Amino acid sequence: MAGPRALTSSLTLAVAATIADTALALARAEKLHPLVVAVFDSAGSLVAYKREDGAGLLRFDIATGKAWGALGMGLSSRAIRDRMKENPGFQSALAAASGGRFVPVPGGVLILDGSGAAIGAVGISGDTSEKDEYCAIAAIHRAGFTSDPPQPDPNWRG
Repeated sequence: MAGPRALTSSLTLAVAATIADTALALARAEKLHPLVVAVFDSAGSLVAYKREDGAGLLRFDIATGKAWGALGMGLSSRAIRDRMKENPGFQSALAAASGGRFVPVPGGVLILDGSGAAIGAVGISGDTSEKDEYCAIAAIHRAGFTSDPPQPDPNWRG
């Protein structure tokens, strides 16, 4: 009788942990508010989660909603926000369809492999949405992947 088969993920724990740790190191270098980082694989499973001391109670849910929305729509949470401006009814429908697991503000970033396929997403919450997004994008790039969006908002420093 054969033993159980190992399940594979689109995103390894080692990569997810590297992204989370790098995002937090970037936040400390920029002296940002305490962050929460949630890294999901392409199936929407949480692979790595880190919460800095002092991060607010809702930050995990916000980070999760940013990443989960990006995975669910195949777009960064910034792109979702921009598209929703013209259609607030659709935003309400998405919030209902996702059971509230949908936060359409910057900070939810897709992790792309070499072929451009989404292999996961990072959600970050704790500072302004643009600063959260900067940390996610920079951490993904430093881990050797590309991201959607490919670059942070040029005004992320405020």
